[in-house]
Amino acid sequence: MDISAQMMALAKNMSGSADEELMRALLRLRLFVLSHLIELRGNASQAVAVGEPLTADVERLLGPGHSDTLLARDSLAVAYRAVGRNAEAIPLLEQVLTSRQRLLGPDHPATVTSHSNLAAAYRDVGRVSEAIPLLELVLARRERRLAANHPRTLAARINLAAANNAAGRSG
Repeated sequence: MDISAQMMALAKNMSGSADEELMRALLRLRLFVLSHLIELRGNASQAVAVGEPLTADVERLLGPGHSDTLLARDSLAVAYRAVGRNAEAIPLLEQVLTSRQRLLGPDHPATVTSHSNLAAAYRDVGRVSEAIPLLELVLARRERRLAANHPRTLAARINLAAANNAAGRSG
């Protein structure tokens, strides 16, 4: 049994009166495992296998608006995109974006990243006309918050140019 399966089994065996701090620590450890599976790139299927039950557990235990729930949903959506399951990723990304806008505000870096992630998913499924306004917003916020030559600003500019190109537009 791998470490994430062991953590899931331990979390499931915890009684209702179990130490909540330990349960939260296990959830964060599982989130850590998920993020590293995603970073390793070749483990997207394993990331989905870890992310699906983790996201359900985090939402059940911490609630739908908790920052760890949003992180779990976002990470699961990234894993879904990596295995070509964009139809499942998009609703998660839309939920995360809506929640982050409400909880963190439109200019928070996590909210801007959510715009970028959703735009990428839209672009992946050919919904370029929906991706472009999101990418324009990401670029404007990156330019306002970061330097014009910051890597994230440059990436936003490149992503917008690629989407415009895919839509047959220049600029």
